[in-house]
Amino acid sequence: MGKYAQITDYLHRFLDNEVRKTGMNHVVVGLSGGLDSAVVAVLAQQVFGDNLLCVKMPSQYSSQSSLDDADELCRDFGLQNTTVSIAPMLKAYEINNPDMDNLRKGNLSARLRMTTLFDISARQNALVLGTSNKSELMLGYGTLYGDLASALNPIGDLYKSEVFELAEYLGVSASIIKKPPSADLWDGQSDEADLGYTYAQLDEALKLYVDERLSREDILEKGIDEKMLDMIIKRIFRNHFKRKMPVIAKLTSRTLGHDFNYPRDITL
Repeated sequence: MGKYAQITDYLHRFLDNEVRKTGMNHVVVGLSGGLDSAVVAVLAQQVFGDNLLCVKMPSQYSSQSSLDDADELCRDFGLQNTTVSIAPMLKAYEINNPDMDNLRKGNLSARLRMTTLFDISARQNALVLGTSNKSELMLGYGTLYGDLASALNPIGDLYKSEVFELAEYLGVSASIIKKPPSADLWDGQSDEADLGYTYAQLDEALKLYVDERLSREDILEKGIDEKMLDMIIKRIFRNHFKRKMPVIAKLTSRTLGHDFNYPRDITL
């Protein structure tokens, strides 16, 4: 069995086990037309079938190509889907905040989408599946309580370059795999332009620093760009708070997150 056949099999069992142990059997995924949400949607459809609902949440800044790619994925894999525009909510907020820059608009858009998704999950009695990959999580390239929020995440331990390969294995359409990665938060926005490097370059260094635990000096000896590596290390530590639950000030002998630590699926 090849690498991505094994990964797919494991993720199928992960999704099935983690969802059903909560007593639920429905899931929802925010479908953007991008690579990560496409991979999560296909994996979830293979496990849950029509108990998966994909939610497309365009704004006035969404590109038509992303909407078309999301529609094509739904047709190719028979995904149950619905569309809920966040444009009215976003426009209303922008009217009262005319000084908003692209970053604020992008963060608000991500949070409006997650608010919408969690409300739909309550209506459907479903769990929200996350779509952030390991590259994004390590670099803090995501919005807290926006795209970083979920009940469980099947691809959070796969680097972006690995998600590309998994997408090819799963048969995701070439139009999604080949287009430049983008959160589609504003016109012309590009992940790699924001970060300053390609995901292939970033992942090569991340694997050495995170997975192999090499020192900065050892990584530089392998020919990794020094400016990029320092940016990566800075982002990993600066954004660590995004990867943890909020820290609670300890005042008693049993404080959540300090002493009161049970597995999330503990039962009586």
